[in-house]
Amino acid sequence: MSVKAALKQQYVDIKSSEAVQFFSEALSMHIRKALAEGFKTIVYVCIGTDRSTGDSLGPLVGYKLQDNGGRNFYFHGTLKNPVHAKNLADTVNLIETKYENPFVVAIDACLGQTEHVGYISIGEGAIKPGSGVNKDLPAIGNMFITGIVNYGGFMDFLVLQNTRLCVVMDMADIISKGIKRVMWEIRN
Repeated sequence: MSVKAALKQQYVDIKSSEAVQFFSEALSMHIRKALAEGFKTIVYVCIGTDRSTGDSLGPLVGYKLQDNGGRNFYFHGTLKNPVHAKNLADTVNLIETKYENPFVVAIDACLGQTEHVGYISIGEGAIKPGSGVNKDLPAIGNMFITGIVNYGGFMDFLVLQNTRLCVVMDMADIISKGIKRVMWEIRN
C-alpha cells in the first residue's frame, strides 16, 4: 500500500495490545507530511462536552494533554474549557488568527456501525462535529481523529448519553499516549 493510500483513513482497534503503536505510526505519517508541506504549527482541537459520557472523548484527550503544548504544538478543548457546539465557530476563528499556518487536527467522538465500536479512525480532511445529532456546525480540521464510541442510527442523543465510560477512557488513553509519542519523536 502506498503512503498516500495509507493516509486517507485508517482504523485502530483499542483492544489491540499494539493500539498505541499503530495509532502513533498513523498519526506520525500525517504530522510529518504536514510539516514537510510547510505547516508551521500543529493545533489539536478536542471537541465535545463533559456533560455526555459518549461525547466526552475530546475533552478527556485535551485534559490529558493540556500541559504538553508549546513549541509549535497546541491544544484546545479540555474538561474545564471544552470546545463544543456553542463555541466551535469562535475556536475556529481564534485558530485562524492566532497561529501561523496551522495544521488542525480535529478530535471527536462519533457513532458508527456496531462492528466498528471500539475503533479509532484517523484520516485526512475535515469533520462536521454534531452531524450525528443533527447539529449544523462548521467543518474543522486538516485531519481527524474520531473515536467510534457506540452504535448509531436510532435515538443517537440517548445512545451518546448511555455510552460506557470505559470505552471512552480507553480511547482517550490511546490517543493521548500516541500524540505524546509523536510530539516527542518530532521534538527530538
